[in-house]
Amino acid sequence: MPTVSPLRPAVFFDRDGVVNVSPGDGYVLRWEDFHFAPGIIEALALCRQRGYATILVTSQQGVGKGLMTQATLDELHSHMQSELARHDAALDGIYACTHLAGTCTCRKPSAEMIFRARDEQGIDLSRSWLVGDHDRDIQMAINAGVPRTVRILSHHVPKVNADFTLEETTELTALLREKLPQV
Repeated sequence: MPTVSPLRPAVFFDRDGVVNVSPGDGYVLRWEDFHFAPGIIEALALCRQRGYATILVTSQQGVGKGLMTQATLDELHSHMQSELARHDAALDGIYACTHLAGTCTCRKPSAEMIFRARDEQGIDLSRSWLVGDHDRDIQMAINAGVPRTVRILSHHVPKVNADFTLEETTELTALLREKLPQV
């Protein structure tokens, strides 16, 4: 009888404002404008050490608006992954909605990107977490049945409650060290 590999939990991360410094209401269109958020590399590495898949779920409407191409976005993510890999913190998957608002089914707060990751990466959502900086991130987790959410405060006023709220990304590793169980 074949053995079935167990599903593993994941920590889902929003990109702008969580993995990298938020561009505000604009877009990160070039690698030169991408700056890792303070402490995020350590947080990603800790999640991997604890046995969690690390998955990026990001809305990148700049592609849909024609401000950048899909190839440019892919190149930016490739640079990001190379830098993260140097610290044993590379993401296990990257899922991006590049569509204009109202033109797709995958835009946050839809759970579609999380469900795709679940199906493609073998994720146990019931033991997973999400880290975001906007209501749509937290709501996406709720819609997907992801039970633990962390909000990094930003210029967006929170209206959807998260399990944990942090002032900045520098606090994330300490929270995960305390609350994220070893798999």
